[in-house]
Amino acid sequence: MPANSTMPKAEALTLPSPAGDDAKGHPGREDAIRVQQQEVDESHPADRAFHATLARFSGGISPIALLLAYTDWLSHLAASPQRQLEISQEAVRDTKRLLEASHHFFSPQQGPWSLIKPQAQDRRFARPEWELPPFNLLAQAFLQGEQWWHNATTGVRGVAKPNEAIVEFSIRQMLDVLAPSNFAASNPEVLQKAFQSGGQNFVSGWQNWCSDCMRLLSGGRQPAASSDFVVGENVATSRGKVVYHNELIELIQYYPTTGKVRPEPILIVPAWIMKYYILDLSPQNSLVKYLTSEGFTVFMISWRNPGAADRDIAFDDYRSLGVEAALATIEEILPDRQVHALGYCLGGTLLSIAAATMARDGDDRLKSITLLAAQTDFTEAGELTLFINESQVAFLEDMMWQRGVLDTTQMAGAFQLLRSNDLIWSRLTRDYLMGERAPPSDLMAWNADATRLPYRMHSEYLRKLFLNNDLAAGRYLVEGKPISLSDIHTPMFVVGTLRDHVAPWKSTYKIHFLVDADVTFVLTSGGHNTGIVAPPDEEGHSYWVRTKAADAIYTGPDEWLKTVELVEGSWWREWTKWLAARSGEPSEPPRMGNKSADGQTLPDAPGDYVRQ
Repeated sequence: MPANSTMPKAEALTLPSPAGDDAKGHPGREDAIRVQQQEVDESHPADRAFHATLARFSGGISPIALLLAYTDWLSHLAASPQRQLEISQEAVRDTKRLLEASHHFFSPQQGPWSLIKPQAQDRRFARPEWELPPFNLLAQAFLQGEQWWHNATTGVRGVAKPNEAIVEFSIRQMLDVLAPSNFAASNPEVLQKAFQSGGQNFVSGWQNWCSDCMRLLSGGRQPAASSDFVVGENVATSRGKVVYHNELIELIQYYPTTGKVRPEPILIVPAWIMKYYILDLSPQNSLVKYLTSEGFTVFMISWRNPGAADRDIAFDDYRSLGVEAALATIEEILPDRQVHALGYCLGGTLLSIAAATMARDGDDRLKSITLLAAQTDFTEAGELTLFINESQVAFLEDMMWQRGVLDTTQMAGAFQLLRSNDLIWSRLTRDYLMGERAPPSDLMAWNADATRLPYRMHSEYLRKLFLNNDLAAGRYLVEGKPISLSDIHTPMFVVGTLRDHVAPWKSTYKIHFLVDADVTFVLTSGGHNTGIVAPPDEEGHSYWVRTKAADAIYTGPDEWLKTVELVEGSWWREWTKWLAARSGEPSEPPRMGNKSADGQTLPDAPGDYVRQ
């Protein structure tokens, strides 16, 4: 199928359900859900069009959700006179301390951070220039105000926790705009750069700003730095061949790089909110290259980037046309072989669903399951859940209903808000005030190579998994019948990352009490991407690891972290040792798949879909 062809509607995509009709001939549960979805899609088109238009001005954030949260907080605060008094007294104390500190600021006994220190993850004031007067006082005044607002928006009796989190988060975002690091006159690093360069940094910053504006006006094409990394040339370069494709995936089989390989192949299921080559970046940090050099046969799913015409692709289509189709193809190439399956982020959630479905149906093709920064219980999914409530989901649905997809800017904006200091304000300061650009990297280029999400799939994902938590509760239906993660008895290797804002490690840790299997849990340094892309030859990586037997007593995440020892190095080596212990003896490499489609030979890796 050509890379730019259009996928048919869901009626042609979704596999028929064996439970579609019951014994009496009535519609099955899956059919009822489809009818209900169609009724929702066709209801109140004028209202939905209005919401979609409003979303363009609100950045996709529901103003009603914000209003409800602030009403909850302000109403309960107004009815709490003692809490109001405490907040007022704290403001007076903070002002008094700040005035006293400013009076004695030039005293030798006055420490550089005498009032309040930045948090460890706050790098805005980390440079030594911020310890000099008066910039230190400005920073401390800002941090004090930030702390006061945190105390004012939290701990008000009666406020719903989700609403409290929304208010605290939104006020923190507004305060971040006013940080002294964002303004040239109050940022000592900018002033020092201006003095040293004779103001050339402002000229360069203006040029950077004009360049970015032109890029946005021209349709938001990728930054110029991204052109240094081209898919198939210096990223996604591992040698392989597309051995199967359908309307949704291309399946890549990589050529072996060792004389003998383990008999069990590895199937990698990446998330479709990102291009697959996060796991095949430059040769020095490619997980695919590392695995083939360790004697494993590797298959990778490359997802098609959907467009507006693909609005009706369902979440289960990703399981049936993705994981199931890939396993069926691997079985044709390597008959009677079990598979080591790996899922990353949303791909890990999908793999968990597929594994539970296979366990329910008595399918034993999986030898092991590896989950990387993947959630299966969404009750504590971090600050990302601030965007997931009934009002916000309905608002997003109406926006996607008009466009057919959740576009790349909406996805990128949501993730940037979670780390606005690092991903928004620090970048703006560096690019426009310092007049610098971050050196190009393969990870930055990959991050700019964004994807879209189909309307129906994303709606089902938000409602069934985030809002209702159906998967963890045993209510998730596949082909009309519920699945349970407790049916999974296959050994699991689960990786969480210490500074993950997308899939917090304590959320990924919940897999321990959801499955009935041996679980080796690894907590690695880094974030959602940098913690996963951890090549052994790169310094600075470390991790904690422990295996829990299926019948062992459960240990909570905090207690677990206290009792495990830190290991220096990359978790990749730990994982390949774990895989080797569950694999057969090396033998001759398998044949390469040579399946063709419509009489045409399929392309070499990285394929066509990744270029969309």
